[in-house]
Amino acid sequence: MNALPKPMSLDEFLAWEERQELRYEYDGLAVCARTGGTLAHAAIQAGILRALGARLRGSPCRLVGSVLRVRTATSVRYPDALIVCKRADPSATVAPDPVVIFEVLSRSTARLDLGAKSAEYQSLPSLRVYVVLGQSEARAQVFRRDEAGEWSYEIVGAEATLALPEVGASVPMAEIYEDVELAPLS
Repeated sequence: MNALPKPMSLDEFLAWEERQELRYEYDGLAVCARTGGTLAHAAIQAGILRALGARLRGSPCRLVGSVLRVRTATSVRYPDALIVCKRADPSATVAPDPVVIFEVLSRSTARLDLGAKSAEYQSLPSLRVYVVLGQSEARAQVFRRDEAGEWSYEIVGAEATLALPEVGASVPMAEIYEDVELAPLS
């Protein structure tokens, strides 16, 4: 009987990924290449960066796109965007204590984004808000940690404002979805 190969540790994965041409995520057991997305996904991500980036200008918080990793106790992920409010080494490749994390939902990632990734992100002590944005409709599913450490859930619709008092910003959903042609999930 052959033994199953031992999964990499998080440190082994990070060292391995540094030598790769592509970016990969790691869930503690398996490695998965980050692949391309849709035009709607890219437009929503750009909308987040454009709308919130301007609102955070001059604050101690910075909005970052999908270039930084988020490391949890069991995984390494590349969220679509995140906000950090802690100073870090400019050469860092892992986000230092993210406060807000954004993922853009698609049919192929919905189960992962709302299941495993949600649990992984919510395990981060620094995280206050996890926002999942739709591609088929302009709406956000917002998971928010209160002062007692309990998580609540709300839906923010197309005509509403996404409030992020945790970082002193809010943005109308219409601005995030301004240049987005919504993709049907048929």
